[in-house]
Amino acid sequence: MTETFQFKLLATDGKARRGEVSMPRGTIRTPAFMPVGTVGTVKAMYLDQVRELGADIILGNTYHLMLRPGPERVARLGGLHELIRWPHPILTDSGGFQVMSLSGLRKLDEQGVTFKSHVDGALHHMSPERSIEIQGLLDSDIQMQLDECVALPASPTEIERAMEMSLRWAERCKAAFGDQPGKAMFGIVQGGDIPHLRVRSAQALAGLDLKGYAIGGLAVGEPQEVMLDMIDTTIPHMPFDKPRYLMGVGTPDDMLKSVARGIDMFDCVMPTRSGRHGLAFTRRGRINLRNARHAEDMRPLDEESNCPAARDYSRAYLHHLIRANESLGGMLLTWNNLSYYQDLMAGIRKAIEEGRFADFMAETQENWARGDLAPL
Repeated sequence: MTETFQFKLLATDGKARRGEVSMPRGTIRTPAFMPVGTVGTVKAMYLDQVRELGADIILGNTYHLMLRPGPERVARLGGLHELIRWPHPILTDSGGFQVMSLSGLRKLDEQGVTFKSHVDGALHHMSPERSIEIQGLLDSDIQMQLDECVALPASPTEIERAMEMSLRWAERCKAAFGDQPGKAMFGIVQGGDIPHLRVRSAQALAGLDLKGYAIGGLAVGEPQEVMLDMIDTTIPHMPFDKPRYLMGVGTPDDMLKSVARGIDMFDCVMPTRSGRHGLAFTRRGRINLRNARHAEDMRPLDEESNCPAARDYSRAYLHHLIRANESLGGMLLTWNNLSYYQDLMAGIRKAIEEGRFADFMAETQENWARGDLAPL
């Protein structure tokens, strides 16, 4: 740990990078997967469990936390770390994506966005300065700029307008963030699926000399090939010596292919949301526990896993819990999924250190293709 924010590259293998982000509240081993704790909780999990699985950092959501319990209240209660009993690093997103996707009435202009809460219909205003203020009240360690994320497909004119707005907001967020030793503000590259806009956004943000950079506006329904093309386009224009964060991604395959292109950090609700809906991620690929073929299958999800949910409970029991809508089913599958995601990250880091990432990626994909009915 350190009193300042530092990023160090420890090894590279092709474009894949093994590094460490050091902050006063802890060290983040990269490539890293950040479990999503939207409203101060990783759904269906104790945070002690999340830590034991290998998470160095979790994500909180500015939009949801500003609506309830409210940033000023969180600050009075000692900050988000104290409130939720997580003394390790927390990244908060800016709230921009949720404002654009969840709120009903919405009016956007140069100053920010006025929107109606999906909770009680109350009107709120989010400016770049207010987003940074809220994240400061939450006392998060990594804070994201406010940006405008347009849904794809969209017209080139609309994508360019939103990208340029996001650049201006990045400058205002940087000024509002100021100098906070031990903390960081990340910029967000926008530009939709238009290569030259991605390049322009990345180059302009690099000129702001921020402590980290994210690629936003992907994983919003576009094909994987488009996402990967935009990563390939953007990465060469992002600072080599700063962490690179791909927002909202994704599946294990998405993460493997993105690490191969130079991404360091990920977040996604997929492992938790999928677990609550009966889908398990394993060494042998995805397993849908709702399917009738699991009803009398006494095998565990993975007898070699270190996670009790994967190793000690039969597929028959998990199938029963999911079909009976028992909350324990979602809890166990969420536990399994987060364990698998963290194990995958640990395997990626080790493979990069040993210079065998390409072999690790091929072996992992081969195991997924073999399927869960193959002998473990």
